[in-house]
Amino acid sequence: MLEKLIERKDQLEKELQDFAAKRDELNRAAKDYAEERDRLNKEVKDLLAKAKELKEKRDELNEKAKEVKTKRTTLHREIDRYYRELDKLRKNLDKGGRPLGEIEKEIRRLEFKQQTAVLTIDKERTLVERIAKLKKELEERKEQLETHEEFKKLINKIRDLKDKAREIHQQMLAFVEEADVYHAEMTRIFAEVDEKRATADSLHEKFIESKKEADKSHLEVIKIRKDIKDLDKVIKALKAKQVKSKEEREREELVKKAKKVYEMFKNGEKLGTEDILLLQRAGLI
Repeated sequence: MLEKLIERKDQLEKELQDFAAKRDELNRAAKDYAEERDRLNKEVKDLLAKAKELKEKRDELNEKAKEVKTKRTTLHREIDRYYRELDKLRKNLDKGGRPLGEIEKEIRRLEFKQQTAVLTIDKERTLVERIAKLKKELEERKEQLETHEEFKKLINKIRDLKDKAREIHQQMLAFVEEADVYHAEMTRIFAEVDEKRATADSLHEKFIESKKEADKSHLEVIKIRKDIKDLDKVIKALKAKQVKSKEEREREELVKKAKKVYEMFKNGEKLGTEDILLLQRAGLI
């Protein structure tokens, strides 16, 4: 029985080593997953901070574009007002034809359509021809009327305002284009953030699973250690019992031999030194 118990203890110690090694390996893996996860989360944090800065710059540029657009709209309204004055004067000088302000408005409307609408080649060609025709009509009408001094002053004011409006429009486009650059970079960063977050989440799941499995192995280590400790107690008790049994047998053998010597002594036989020592060990003298 003692041999089987010792064999079982050896088996448990091997299992203990295996579970301890597995636990340590899983804990190392969990540590690696956690470090990589934390690194990615820090990168995500830094990227989001950068995206916030880009958003602030983009919004600032969009706000400037909005302010410039408001100025342009104000100029267009002023241009339209001068065109109304021009049309009143034209009616007195030019008895026929469309008002110049209407022609100007239509040109702006068609140019906006050309810039923003998705057109076929034929439709765009027709639109371009229409704009060119209206511009030609507008210039010809202006040339006819520019000989009049007051009309000429109004035309010059309108031209100056239109130059300013074009300049402001270019400023607005510059702000919008720069804002689009920041927006594109933001979009790229958010895509990178999503990718890194997904990887970090996957690593976190692996970290949790590794820790869970490591804890299971650790519980097995604790259990096996307890089993080995309990088994040690039984083995030590059995060994102690075996030692005691051996001593008892040796004692019995000693007493048996001593009694024979003692009988010889009682019968008057001469005892040697070893015989006397034997009687002393047996407690008979």
